[in-house]
Amino acid sequence: MSSIPATVPTTRPSGREAARSSGVLVLALVLLGAAGLAALVVRSDVTNPPFQGLDDRWLTWMGGPHDGVYEVLASALNLFGGPVGIVVPLALLTFLLVRGRWTSVGFLLTVYLGGNLLVVQALKYLVDRPRPANPLVRVDHGSFPSGHAATAALLVVAAGVLLVPLARRRAWWLGGAVFTLAMMWSRTWLHAHWISDTVAGAAAGAGAGLLAWWIFQPALAREHARGHDRRGAAVDTD
Repeated sequence: MSSIPATVPTTRPSGREAARSSGVLVLALVLLGAAGLAALVVRSDVTNPPFQGLDDRWLTWMGGPHDGVYEVLASALNLFGGPVGIVVPLALLTFLLVRGRWTSVGFLLTVYLGGNLLVVQALKYLVDRPRPANPLVRVDHGSFPSGHAATAALLVVAAGVLLVPLARRRAWWLGGAVFTLAMMWSRTWLHAHWISDTVAGAAAGAGAGLLAWWIFQPALAREHARGHDRRGAAVDTD
């Protein structure tokens, strides 16, 4: 028999959680628009866009020496943004599948696959900007935008939405911004990208993640509420 039959309230999504936030949509469109505009500007002259002077100056500042603790940090971030980094979204996907959080699974796949394939790779093929000379790591074609910076921003948004409670998200966004900035620095320190590539990559990744969040927001809130209902029912039947 239940020892607390009526003391466990049913949790429903609050208006702030369930309603689509216009602020999230506006920020997403601003970031995606900025990345798209930068792509058009670079595409008009891939070897000498208007901000090439800033890119060259920044690359000079990243001239070295390329050793010590900076090399360790940059190399670790390079691996995280490459094949090793797939472990994180795969682990998160497995966790969501085990928990039966199917809406969250759809959101994660939309963010990760849609953001990388439909946004970042599309911009890469549209622009096809040459990379800086003599990169210190293996790179593929197309310097603009930075896929590593975009993936970092995408994962920050996805993990924040799926794993971090609403009351703690401000601290998460701050920490995520620091992580994304570190990834941007590492790509230029390794001479794999121009600084403008990393700015556009971070904007594209964050914008794609936020747009997916805006689309999924009501469904995610309902899924969250159902999870609370099931836990409350389990306690009620103890």
